[in-house]
Amino acid sequence: MQRIWIYQADRQMTVADKVKVLDKLALFTAEWKAHGRPLAANAEVRYDRFIILMVDDAIAPPTGCSIDKSVYLLKEIEKETGLDLFDRLQIAYRKKERIEVVPRDEFERLIAAGEITEDTIVFNNLITSYPELETHWEVPLKESWHAQVFL
Repeated sequence: MQRIWIYQADRQMTVADKVKVLDKLALFTAEWKAHGRPLAANAEVRYDRFIILMVDDAIAPPTGCSIDKSVYLLKEIEKETGLDLFDRLQIAYRKKERIEVVPRDEFERLIAAGEITEDTIVFNNLITSYPELETHWEVPLKESWHAQVFL
């Protein structure tokens, strides 16, 4: 099974940001190891907003130290690009063809105003496996963990 971590940017990446991020991710995943064992890892940027790291647990599972190294890399990317990748109080949702990211209190205000409904697509960045990425990442608000908090 592929284990994943999703990091959401506070703004859309520029072309220069994306090039830098993808270059750093490619170098990192090619050399990423756990206790000296190479990890079967890859990474991608989706919608110029999300960085997704993936590791195939069946080949070699990541360890605490190897996960810490990935977090260090993401912190480095933040410094070099000015992106904020660790603000978990920002919520991403689809507004027509665009992806919007707003603070929690603004998200609550938009629900109260009827601008976000139970059918609005939200991004569940808490998922941890590749199968979930394909089926439970972009879901209607009513089907996500967000419903328990906001509806």
